[in-house]
Amino acid sequence: MMDPILDLLDRLAREAPPPTARIAYGPAPQQFGDLRLPAGATSQRWPVVIVIHGGYWRARYDLAYFGAVCGALARAGIATWNIEYRRLGDVGGGWPGTFEDVAAAADTLRGLAARYPLDLSRAVALGHSAGGQLAMWLAARSRLASDAPLWRADPLPIHGVVSLAGVADLRRAWELRLSDNVTETLLDGTPTQVPARYASASPYELLPLGVPQIMLHGSADENVPFEISQRYTERARALGDDARLIPLPNAGHFEPVDPATPEWAVVERETLALLGARDAW
Repeated sequence: MMDPILDLLDRLAREAPPPTARIAYGPAPQQFGDLRLPAGATSQRWPVVIVIHGGYWRARYDLAYFGAVCGALARAGIATWNIEYRRLGDVGGGWPGTFEDVAAAADTLRGLAARYPLDLSRAVALGHSAGGQLAMWLAARSRLASDAPLWRADPLPIHGVVSLAGVADLRRAWELRLSDNVTETLLDGTPTQVPARYASASPYELLPLGVPQIMLHGSADENVPFEISQRYTERARALGDDARLIPLPNAGHFEPVDPATPEWAVVERETLALLGARDAW
């Protein structure tokens, strides 16, 4: 009998339109992204969403299931850069390789904008689950200390974040022992053993981000507890960030990434509003 979650992810992957281009950003097999552009010739540059899949940072899950979301955004007039990255189980995955890959993939957009009609002044990050953590981390990169291992000069500016059930607080995820305590595996240690890694990787500890943040989270999510987004949003707002939490009543973990659901309609509406896409049409 097929796992219902894997069955759903497989369906979403099959529903995804082919990418405009699959582009490598590094030599490892996992270092690539799928670029999708809206249909039709245009003289304008498209807003772009950096899309980051979840799966608790494990190699078992890949970017394919997020292709359906990318197709939905393309139909709404948004370009997407759906990135793959080394994950736990891959050579080089975990700390620091997973973070280095996501950063490199985002920065690759500067080169892609010279070849494709992308408006990097309207570049936002959208992530699901572990990908939500990575999306928020991208927006926080400029806050890293210059002596931090993940610091890089002049990171691509991220102008807003949409987190779908994101693991926004890695220390709290460790306390809750989420997914067989995967956070400890990701960072190769506990918050006591490697506190600097948690401080450099956890969006909660990098607040304030200084960009708009939209947290969408199912109230019935059994994979990433709703409280993580709630606590994160409360702290972000207390520190002056433009952060909003939008509860998705009775929704679980995967409804927000399925374009057939009413929850996705909320995600799409909020993403377009964040981009100001409707004003550009």
